[in-house]
Amino acid sequence: MQEGLLKSWNHGATRQAIIAFVARVTQEGGTDYVPPAARIAVFDNDGCLWCEKPMPIQADFLLRRIAEQAAADPALCEKQPWKAVHDKDQAWLGGVITQHYEGDDTALKQMAAGLLSAYVDDEVGAFAERAEHFLRSAQNPVLKRPYLKTAYAPMRELLHYLEANQFTNYIVSGGGRDFMRPITAELYGIPPERVVGTTVALEYREEDGVGKLFHTSRLEVFDDGPNKVVRIWSRIGARPIFAAGNSNGDIQMLQFATQGKGASLALLVTHDDDERDIPYTSGAQKSVALAKERGWPLVSVRDDWSRVFVD
Repeated sequence: MQEGLLKSWNHGATRQAIIAFVARVTQEGGTDYVPPAARIAVFDNDGCLWCEKPMPIQADFLLRRIAEQAAADPALCEKQPWKAVHDKDQAWLGGVITQHYEGDDTALKQMAAGLLSAYVDDEVGAFAERAEHFLRSAQNPVLKRPYLKTAYAPMRELLHYLEANQFTNYIVSGGGRDFMRPITAELYGIPPERVVGTTVALEYREEDGVGKLFHTSRLEVFDDGPNKVVRIWSRIGARPIFAAGNSNGDIQMLQFATQGKGASLALLVTHDDDERDIPYTSGAQKSVALAKERGWPLVSVRDDWSRVFVD
């Protein structure tokens, strides 16, 4: 079982629910036994595996490029999102995802149009290098920690715990697949082929006889809400038995993982610690209410974690 891997989890109902679930599905001969090949776990990333406040990490990456575009072409500052970036309008920028989780995608569509222009025509390898350099060099402006050290230590331990018990872990995130891939193996032990996320349409071109892939300005899939379930099936071809998320955008994924025939578990991370983390409830009200209704464990950053971030 290797329960000692969960060293940053306080002893309590949530930790015990995880351990009890793993014991049930790994006990050969037990009524809830699940063969290793079917032990599939899916995790949201932003707000679940790493901190997403004061804004998602990828948003910071893309908005820096938007700022460069606005500086080069002042006419862009008349429309969103260039206007909000130029004016440092944190209320508009911070409200985009919250409004999305509340059912209003007006600002999200404006944001998406701008963000899709940020790295159009970038070759996929060049984009990966840009993303990795940013992730290794930039820091969270509120926590004053490097972004890679805003990964949640208890969740990383949970990934290792499940893997030690022959689970196969996947990231299923609203964040960009190609933005996360350069660091997921190092940070979480999840290889690139098990990263499912938002994608832009790619285009194949040949340069000097060499085939390459380039980013276009078209969104392929925004991997959030119901799309997470569609992408899980298209990429994995199976229903997970474990899922972890933190927002309204994870509801369908959590439901899908817990509506199979056998044993299953869904966790919802709640950010209620105003000393060690950045607390918030916006964009998670529906998922919290559903978790209470369905009996899914609510992971309290304040009460369930003895430490928050990786060292």
